[in-house]
Amino acid sequence: MQRSKQQALAFLLGAVLVGGVLGFSADRMFGHERFAATFGPRTKFFDDLGLSEAQRSTVDSLQSARECEINALLKPMQPQLDSIRASFRAQTRQVFTAAQLARLEEREKEIKARRAAREGQEKKKQCPGN
Repeated sequence: MQRSKQQALAFLLGAVLVGGVLGFSADRMFGHERFAATFGPRTKFFDDLGLSEAQRSTVDSLQSARECEINALLKPMQPQLDSIRASFRAQTRQVFTAAQLARLEEREKEIKARRAAREGQEKKKQCPGN
C-alpha cells in the first residue's frame, strides 16, 4: 500500500515537472516575439547597427513573414499544446490551498487585463491566407 502511494506521488510529480517544462518552453516560443516587440529590443538592435528606415522596414517585414511561417507550422499542434497546458493547470491547482488559488486567480486577472490593454495598443499583423 505504501509503495503504491509513493509510486503514484512520484508519477504525479514527474507529470507536473514535464508539464511545467513543456508549458515553459511553449510559452517562451510563442510569447517571445510579442515580448521583444513590446519592450523594444528590436528598435535597440536597429539603432545599434545604424540601420536606415528602409533597412528597418525590410528586416521588420522579413521577421513578420517568419512569424507567419512559424505560426502556420505550429497551427496543427495548437490543440495538443492547449491540452498540455490545461492538464498542467489542472494538476497544479490540486496542489494549492484555497487562499493560494484565490491569489493565483487575482494574478491571472491582472495578466489578462494587461494583455488586453497591450493588444489594444498593438497593431495586428496579418499573415497571408488569414
